[in-house]
Amino acid sequence: YMDISGSSGTTAGMASSPSGSNSNFDSGLEIKTRSVEQTLIPLVSQITTLINHKDKPKKSERTLAAIHRVGQAVSVAVGRFVAVGEAIAVENQELKDEMGQACFEARRAGDAIAQLTDVGSAVPFQSDGRVTVFSDRTGMVKAARLLLSSVTKVLVLADRIVIKQIITSRNKVLVTLDHLERVSTFQEFVQIFSQFGNEMVEFAHLTGDRQNDLKDEKKKARMAAARAVLEKCTMMLLTASKTCLRHPDCESARINKDGVFHRMRCALEQVIEIVTEARSFGDSKILPASIYNGIKDFKSSVESLRENLYSMLPQNLSSQLEALVERTEDFTDSAYTSHEQRQAILALCQLVRQDTQQLVHAWVEAQSAHAKEAPEDMELSILKTCQSTNDLRRELHKVAVCRTSDLLKVHGEQLPLRALKASGAEGKLEAVTEYSRTLTEQKEQLVEACRLLCHVSGTEPLEITCIHAEETFHVIGPQIISAAQTLALHPSSKIAKENLEVFCEAWESQLCDMALLLREINDVFEGKRGGSESMCKHTANLKTPKAVKLDAEEQTSIAKLGLELRLLSSDVDAEVEKWEEQEQDVVRQSQSLASMAYSMYLFTRLTVLHQIMHTTLKYCCASYWPLLSWRSIEILC
Repeated sequence: YMDISGSSGTTAGMASSPSGSNSNFDSGLEIKTRSVEQTLIPLVSQITTLINHKDKPKKSERTLAAIHRVGQAVSVAVGRFVAVGEAIAVENQELKDEMGQACFEARRAGDAIAQLTDVGSAVPFQSDGRVTVFSDRTGMVKAARLLLSSVTKVLVLADRIVIKQIITSRNKVLVTLDHLERVSTFQEFVQIFSQFGNEMVEFAHLTGDRQNDLKDEKKKARMAAARAVLEKCTMMLLTASKTCLRHPDCESARINKDGVFHRMRCALEQVIEIVTEARSFGDSKILPASIYNGIKDFKSSVESLRENLYSMLPQNLSSQLEALVERTEDFTDSAYTSHEQRQAILALCQLVRQDTQQLVHAWVEAQSAHAKEAPEDMELSILKTCQSTNDLRRELHKVAVCRTSDLLKVHGEQLPLRALKASGAEGKLEAVTEYSRTLTEQKEQLVEACRLLCHVSGTEPLEITCIHAEETFHVIGPQIISAAQTLALHPSSKIAKENLEVFCEAWESQLCDMALLLREINDVFEGKRGGSESMCKHTANLKTPKAVKLDAEEQTSIAKLGLELRLLSSDVDAEVEKWEEQEQDVVRQSQSLASMAYSMYLFTRLTVLHQIMHTTLKYCCASYWPLLSWRSIEILC
């Protein structure tokens, strides 16, 4: 999480206190979202500036006036910020005490900064026409630290409300989902599905915002996968339920529908696990041991011997290699791996073993001689082992990519899907059974290809995407077959035909997604990108539910305040070049204060806009939801 204790990181570290002690500030609060982090960065920067600034108290009257204006603006901005926090506390009683205390401390800190930058608190003019400010450096440091601590807590508490809102939205969707599963008439289904649509719009909005805001790329990938399932399953649920209502005694229709409901519930639970950081029994299966990670860890162990010959035991390195080689069995044991590819992989595994044995031999000799660093022969063995390991990785990558490319070319013609549609429409149940076996074989090939790609994907987010693709093919394949069986039993049913079309489209869509995934994995291997470009870009705005309700005049005041803060910041920037070098410490302080105040203004402004947009969207989507695709809804949100 964001480092605000000052040890390291992109944000400047906290210096020691004026008394000379190293009492670093640490809020003790883990920051999981980018919006909270981005709001806090100016505050962290300002505290660092205040603690580290040089003692040059004599400033011109113009400098003092600028500092005074910024200090007053910060106080006003903090007041607005606190108003939002207090409004949240009123509507969320479980956080009332914590939020109230944090808001009280933030307001107190803002007032203190305003007082310390007040012109009236400055020492009278000296003989050189300058005045002395910031004489109470300890007081400024204390106020700045308190402001950061309290604002951090307000933002983190507000973030807990966002999580609560997602959970509440999920619970509403689950209740309606249960009702949908039990309906027995079309009229009842239409009524409940309309409600379900409105609730899914809200859930999609909340989870989309959360996905973009998450800092952890693995969590973002998992959230994206769960939301993709919900996106595709919404239409499947509609057609599968309609088919079941039209043909209530059809077993294949019931199986088809049950599969959709089960998958949606699993996806909903996965979203909640991510936002609440709950650990379920299946978490260990999220990221299976991949060859890429095994090679990375093995090479790291080998190269660490340069730094410390006694960091690990030789037998541990050998065991690590054998665990890595064992994972290559997913490639060598596959019935779809050619003889030449299998032999190449086995030969490279043997080469890595030989190089590792030579390394261990040289390593043991160096330890026996009590060497302090790796001798020349051992250094050569390290280089050879890393090179042969890289060759193994390159060969495995080539096998996985070529295998997947070939499958995508073959399956791009969609011959089994076309045959299933035609056979079902003609009522040929035996033909459906025959083509179902062909589709099942294709499914197994694609599932295995996803597994191989996961081994060589190169990043954890892409590994998660590979697992999602594998699960999707594994689930949709049988669902297509059950939908085709239903159509074959009722060949004149338009609803059954529509249902099969929807599941076939989902299969085709996943093939397209797999082609994009393959391209990203190739790009990562070639060093072109980091593998997370497919994720939505994060939004730096904290979304809070039920923001403080401000009338038009108050909203105008906020807008004017924001404009004023920006102008103040520009004024300070313009004066930098005119002031003497020794005065620029205070200039930097003023700039940071203005940036901090403007961030607080944005927070209050965006909560108002979020309330207005959410209300408008809810009305529009409630009226026209059946006409909107999930992507359209997401873009609107």
